[in-house]
Amino acid sequence: NPVIAVSFAWTSALQKVAAEYPKTEFVLIDDSLDLPNVRSVKFKENEGSYLAGVMAAIASKTGKVGFVGGMDIPLIRKFECGYELGARATNPKIEVFQNMTGTTGAAWNDPVRGGELTKNQIDQGADVVYAAAGATGLGVLQTAADNKKLSIGVDSNQNYLHPGSVLTSVVKRVDLAVYNAFSDAKNGKFTPGIQNLGLKEDGVTVAIDDNNKPLVTADMQAAVDKARADIIAGTVKVHDYLTDNACPKN
Repeated sequence: NPVIAVSFAWTSALQKVAAEYPKTEFVLIDDSLDLPNVRSVKFKENEGSYLAGVMAAIASKTGKVGFVGGMDIPLIRKFECGYELGARATNPKIEVFQNMTGTTGAAWNDPVRGGELTKNQIDQGADVVYAAAGATGLGVLQTAADNKKLSIGVDSNQNYLHPGSVLTSVVKRVDLAVYNAFSDAKNGKFTPGIQNLGLKEDGVTVAIDDNNKPLVTADMQAAVDKARADIIAGTVKVHDYLTDNACPKN
């Protein structure tokens, strides 16, 4: 106690079990439940993806970048929209290709299809491809590396998978959410309700380490730092696809 349920795949099960164990505190990652013993932690993936879009636009030599998503659901569209907005803010003329892998749960575990979609985008001129597709994304990163293009990882820091090929990874700090939950429970400060973790809360970020440092120029770092500061200050508001299921083009 508490019990952590990582992913929206657990929502229906947790809705049942949390009611059966009202004295146990639960944490649901990536979805929300309105129950008195459940803390729901969601992330502002659009903000982290915006920073990745800034980096992709600066790194691209062709003016064309790509996105490969897993299952076609609003959450993954949220990743894509933030990425596209960051890229367009950096280079208004940039072209952004996007593909979703499928409409069922199998879309999260098809690296071969992820590789095919990536190759198709590369053939159209994309030289940076962002994957938000679960295990399918491993095929995206591999194909980009094989074709000497850049990729962007997701959720955890995937820079190490192909050093020098992965431009960055959009990291969701699930570790922070879990640590906070355990810490709060230990100190008697556990609260239910919804938490939304973005750049301001250090809930999302773009990973920079020894594996991708050579790819991150001073100009790119400065652009990322400025975008991060502007988003935290509220001078730049990154549209959330989940609010209206649309992504503005300007």
